[in-house]
Amino acid sequence: MALTTPLDVDAIRADFPLLSRTVHDTPIVYLDSAATSQKPTAVLDAMDAYYRTVNANVHRGVYFIAEQATNDLEAAREKVRRFINASSVSEVIFTKNATESLNLIVQSWGRANLAAGDVVVLSHMEHHANIVPWHMLVAERGIELRWIPLTPDGRLDLSDLDALLDGAKVLSVTAMSNVLGTLNPVRQLTDAARAAGAISIIDGCQSVPHTATDVQALGADFVAFSGHKLCGPTGVGVLWGREELLTAMPPFIGGGEMIRDVRLDGFTCNDLPWKFEAGTPAIAEIIGLGAAVDYLTGIGMDAIRAHEHMLTEYTLRTLADRFGPDIAIHGPSDPDLRGGVFSFAFKDLHPHDISQILDQHAVCVRAGHHCAKPLMKLMGVGATARASVYLYNTTADIDALADALESAGAFFAF
Repeated sequence: MALTTPLDVDAIRADFPLLSRTVHDTPIVYLDSAATSQKPTAVLDAMDAYYRTVNANVHRGVYFIAEQATNDLEAAREKVRRFINASSVSEVIFTKNATESLNLIVQSWGRANLAAGDVVVLSHMEHHANIVPWHMLVAERGIELRWIPLTPDGRLDLSDLDALLDGAKVLSVTAMSNVLGTLNPVRQLTDAARAAGAISIIDGCQSVPHTATDVQALGADFVAFSGHKLCGPTGVGVLWGREELLTAMPPFIGGGEMIRDVRLDGFTCNDLPWKFEAGTPAIAEIIGLGAAVDYLTGIGMDAIRAHEHMLTEYTLRTLADRFGPDIAIHGPSDPDLRGGVFSFAFKDLHPHDISQILDQHAVCVRAGHHCAKPLMKLMGVGATARASVYLYNTTADIDALADALESAGAFFAF
C-alpha cells in the first residue's frame, strides 16, 4: 500500500542541524523524540540573537534592551496562547518543564483545596510526574488515589469511570501515553470529571507537540507540557489553567517578580501570569519556545499529525512483516488510536542490549522504564526499548531501525 505525507520532509530535515551528523561513521537516525525533540535552526538562532544582541533582564528595566527583552518574552507568551487557543495570556504560565507545571498544580491548588479522604483519580499509564506529586499529598494530607485500569491493548478501560469519579475532586491523566502511544479520549474524560464535580488536569507532554491543541475545546481545567519535546529548548515548560482557578490559587514559589508589594508584615501577589513566575525566568529559552511555536505553526499541526499517522502505520506494518512473533509492540494496533511512540520487546533480548546494538548502527532509541514504573509492572516487564518519531522522520528511518534490529537479533544468536 502506498503511503503519502503532506510534508516536504527533506526540506524539514535541512532545518535541523543535528540530523546531518554521523555517528560511528554512519548518518544518524534519531528515533527518540518522545524523550526530547531536535531543534531547528530558527530556534537556535532566536536564542543566540537574544544573548548576542539583547541579554537584559525582563519586566523591571526601563532602558531600551531591557524593554526589548520584556517585549520578546511576552511576545512568546502570546505565541503560546495562540498555539493552544487559550483565552488570555494571563492563563499561560512559564515553568521550567512539565514536571514543575504538574507539581505547581498539586502544591498550590491541591494543598489549598484537598483534605484527608478527598479522592484524586489517575490512570495506570501515567508518567511519574503525574504520580509522585500526588503521593506526596497522600503522605501530607491523607488524600485517596483511585486508578483507571487499562484494556489488554493498552487503552483506558472506562467501563467503571463513573464509579471511579464518584465523589472525586480531581481527574489527572495523560493525553497520550509516553510508553504505549495511546491517544486518550480527553474530552470524554473532562466531561465526565465535570459531571462528577471534579476538576481535570491533562498532561500534554506527548500530545501538544504532535497534534493541534485547543485547550478550550478539551474542556480541561489545567494542561501541562514541555518546550523541549516540541522543537524548543530544555528548561522551559508551560502550565495553562483557567483564569478563575489560577486567580484563586496561592503562589507556588516566593521571591522577585511574583509580588506586587512586600512589607514587614506580609506581601501582596502580582497579577497573573507573573504571580507564578518567581525570579528571573528562562528568558532565552522562552524566546526559543516562541520560535519553535512559530516553526510548527508554519508547517501546520494537522499536517504533522497526518505525517506521523503515516509513519505509525508504516512502522507497525514493517516491524510486523519483518519479525512476526519475534517482536511485540505494546499499545493499540490501530494507528488512529495512537501516536508515533513504539515500546517493544524483541525476541528475548534485554532492552538495553537492543539499544546498544542499535547505537552501533547510529539508530537512537530509548531503553528503560520511561518514568512509568507502575505501568511497567502491570505490563510484566522491567523495561522496554522505545522508538519514537516526529515531523523530521521518514520511512527510511524506520527501515534503518528494522535493519538494525535484524543485526541485533543475529548478533545475540551466537
